[in-house]
Amino acid sequence: MMERRLTTGVTRQTALAALVTALAGGWLGGVSGALGVLTGGALALLSFRLLAARLAAIGAGSTLGAPWAMVAGLRFAAVSGVAIALIVAGWAHPIAWLAGYTLLPLAVVTQGLRLAREESRPWM
Repeated sequence: MMERRLTTGVTRQTALAALVTALAGGWLGGVSGALGVLTGGALALLSFRLLAARLAAIGAGSTLGAPWAMVAGLRFAAVSGVAIALIVAGWAHPIAWLAGYTLLPLAVVTQGLRLAREESRPWM
């Protein structure tokens, strides 16, 4: 149950932060700034959701054929490839993309701390 709350909270918080940051990115960097933030946030969320689904399946006792390191490497290569294609094509500004991608770790930390605080106070 806690894993689902963490995943849902991180997804919501990252999506909201990406939308708000995309407005600032659009104001500062135009369309490529806004698209950079949005695509960075979207790719981070997609990668996170795939990782969370794989961990949930492993936690449920599923044996998922491919080795963990290979799947993680493929996911990283896919995210890197899409990011490079977006940046080279000029659709996403590199700094804006990085800003959008960085929103996910911030959301993971804040959601994790919030859930830990809730769990440490069972009377509330």
